[in-house]
Amino acid sequence: MDLTRDFNAGVVSFYPDGGDFRALSPGINSLPWFYQTLLVFFVQIPVYSLVMTYEATGSALADITDEELRSLVESSITKSGPSKRAIALPPDLTRHHSRAGLITDMVYGHLGSSLAAVMPALGTHIPMTCAELGSMFPKTPLSLFRGHDWRNGITELGRIEGSFVSSVSGGLLDYDWPVQTNRDLVSGAYDKIISIGQVVPHEVVGMANQAKNIFVGAGGKEAIDKSHFLGAVYGMERMMGRTNTPVRALFDEALARYGSKLPPILWMLTVVGQRQDGSLALRGFFSGDDRDCFERAAALSREVNLDLLDVPLKKAVVWLDPSMFRTTWIGNKAVYRTRMAMADGGELVVIAPGLERFGEDLEIDALIRKYGYRSGKEIVQLVADNADLAASMSAAAHLIHGCPEGRFTVTYAPGPGVTKEEIESVDFGWTGMSEAVSLYRPEACVPGWNTNRAGEPFFFIPNPSLGLWSHTSRFANT
Repeated sequence: MDLTRDFNAGVVSFYPDGGDFRALSPGINSLPWFYQTLLVFFVQIPVYSLVMTYEATGSALADITDEELRSLVESSITKSGPSKRAIALPPDLTRHHSRAGLITDMVYGHLGSSLAAVMPALGTHIPMTCAELGSMFPKTPLSLFRGHDWRNGITELGRIEGSFVSSVSGGLLDYDWPVQTNRDLVSGAYDKIISIGQVVPHEVVGMANQAKNIFVGAGGKEAIDKSHFLGAVYGMERMMGRTNTPVRALFDEALARYGSKLPPILWMLTVVGQRQDGSLALRGFFSGDDRDCFERAAALSREVNLDLLDVPLKKAVVWLDPSMFRTTWIGNKAVYRTRMAMADGGELVVIAPGLERFGEDLEIDALIRKYGYRSGKEIVQLVADNADLAASMSAAAHLIHGCPEGRFTVTYAPGPGVTKEEIESVDFGWTGMSEAVSLYRPEACVPGWNTNRAGEPFFFIPNPSLGLWSHTSRFANT
């Protein structure tokens, strides 16, 4: 049972059951809302010390303006309490459409010198160049940016026992899991973390963001490896678009047990959707210091970003913006986000003019080239038989995620950065870029149904990062 009461500017939440997926802050936040309210009025404990949702604005048709967003950002910062040395954790260039760049600029505009650092939550991704930082965060000084090294720049806060992993995975896996994050976050240099990002269906965790930003975006290799493999073995089609999943339970448990080692966290979460003309609109903004703001954002994201189709897709065409999608590590969102919509025997065509290689990380790139995109059963056996793949379970998970399991085909149309031989060597089909562009004319397509030059209908997706497409039968009872 959840009890939620409006109070002042936010929502004071108390979860009396403890909850499989909910985490409470220590101290007064474990008290019922009634006693928390008494403490505010009679003991004069500040409102910002309570577990609260500060702002919750949005709907499926909302179109939040920049000025409205600025007001929400500044209000969130004020309600979260004072800070002298905050660090912002936005996403990187691959989530440019999240509005996190604009929000980070607004945070800097409001806090000024009290924003001590900005660390893009890269996870395993390629570090951003100065030009990319300047493009995404034009009003935030480059001197504030800090890098994240997922192999060497992390610290371990503790470990979650294998029995917990076994419990949430239904017995599929029983390894322990390290709670890792960037060591700068726990160095004492910062008194607040402002975690910024988009909530959208996600292949590893179900719905992106919130605690994932801390333990994956700013996480370490072992934690990323094992959380990704857990999601892959459990099955992405059982998780995408769902709020409560085994991987989310792991992140929640990590925050519940070890969150006190981190500075207070202010979550700023967005929901982004497409207007009828294909341009992007900010549909929702949610902020707070607990899980409630994430749950609200996830609920809206399912309204905005989940496209349920009555007819399976015999042919789908996905365009990958060359400024965002340079690897199949990111570009295979085209596969993940459409696989539940594809018809048996269908074809997914991925037009990827900016493709340069397979992995963001060069060691992972080598493993993708060595093993290719194979079925889950094959990859699990390869992990058991090969030390190099067993030592990089996030790569193994990625190979499982990218395989259509023989149910449909994936054809890549890359630019000059990757050859036909390279594409076919990882078990994808290949077609020429010029031929694909001529046949499907992506520049003239609208999101959804179109007809190619040969008169064949196809379903067009201009950016797979923005949503999840599924046949209704594959998303039943959720």
